[in-house]
Amino acid sequence: MEIGIDSFAAALPDPSTGITPSGAEAMEQLLTRIEYAEQVGLDVFGIGEHHRSEYLDSATAVILAAAAARTKRIRLTSAVTVLSAADPVRVFQQFATLDLISQGRAEMVVGRASSIEAFPLFGYDLDDYDELFVDKLDLLLNIRSNERVQWSGKFRPALTGQGVYPRPVQQPLPVWIGVGGTPQSFARAGALGLPLMVAIIGGETHRFRPLIDLYREAGNRAGHAPESLKVGLHSLGYVAETTQQAHNEFFPGYARTFSARARERGGMPITRPQFDAQVGPRGALLVGSPEEVAEKILRHSEALGGISRVTFQQDVAALPHEKIARSIELLGTRVAPLIR
Repeated sequence: MEIGIDSFAAALPDPSTGITPSGAEAMEQLLTRIEYAEQVGLDVFGIGEHHRSEYLDSATAVILAAAAARTKRIRLTSAVTVLSAADPVRVFQQFATLDLISQGRAEMVVGRASSIEAFPLFGYDLDDYDELFVDKLDLLLNIRSNERVQWSGKFRPALTGQGVYPRPVQQPLPVWIGVGGTPQSFARAGALGLPLMVAIIGGETHRFRPLIDLYREAGNRAGHAPESLKVGLHSLGYVAETTQQAHNEFFPGYARTFSARARERGGMPITRPQFDAQVGPRGALLVGSPEEVAEKILRHSEALGGISRVTFQQDVAALPHEKIARSIELLGTRVAPLIR
C-alpha cells in the first residue's frame, strides 16, 4: 500500500496565536514538507485545486513542478484537478511537462470538485456540472492516447488532428478519478478502467463499500483487469506520539474550519463529541498515535475490499509547520512500516 500526503497549500491562522503566515512563507514551508515526505520514505504527495483566499493551490502544476525540482523519488499528483472548469488540452500539457521535469513521477486525480468557486470564475454554468466533466474527461483521455487528436464535444471547439505537446515520459500518464459519494461517478470510473481515489472526510468509512463494489463490478463488466481497478483513500489525518496529543492538537483547527463551512451552508458548529466519534474506530478521521492510525488504515482497507493508496490531508487543522512536519515524519518512519 502506498502512503502519502495531500495538501491544499493552506495559509490559515494558527488557532492558538491567530497568526496567519504570509503566502511566500506558507509556500516555502509546503515545499519543505514535500522534500521531507520523500526523505522519510512516503510514496506520493498531492496538491489540490481551489480558488479561495485561504488556499494557495490554484496553480497546482506550478507547485508540483517546484517540488519536482527539489525531489528525486516521490510521486507528484493533483488532488484533485477540477477538470469540469478547465481546458483538458492545457491540463494535459501542464502535467506532461511536470512528467518531463520529474522524469516520470507525475500523476493527476481529476474530478468535478466539491468546491464550486471555479465554475463562475471561469464562466461555466453549474447546471452543466456533470455533463462538463464527462465531456472533458473524454477529451483528456483521447489526448492521453493520441498525439494528434480527432475529437468533438459540446463545451469546447473540436480538434481536427492537431498535435498536443509535449508528450510525457510515462505512457500512459496516470489519471485517477476523484469521487465523493455519487454512485454514477464510481460506475463511470469502473467502466473506463481508471483507478479510483475516494475522498472520505466524514461518516463511517465502511459505508462506502457498496459504492466501491459498484466500481469494481462496472470495471469487470467492461473487461478491465482486476489489477487495473485500484482504489485509493483520501482522509483527514494527523499523527502524534500519543492518541490524546493528536486529538487535542488537531481538534481546534479542524473545528474552526468545518464550523466555518457549516455556517456557509446554514449548518451548526462542530462539537468535540462529534469529533470524538469521527476519530473513533469506525469514523473516517485518521487521527491518533502511529500504532492506532496504522491499525485503523488496515481496518479501513479490509472494510473496503482492499486499497492501494491512502493519503492524509492535514491542512484543515491549521497546525504550525513544525507539527505537520513531525506528523509526516511519524507517517514515514512508524505508520508506513507497520502497514507494509
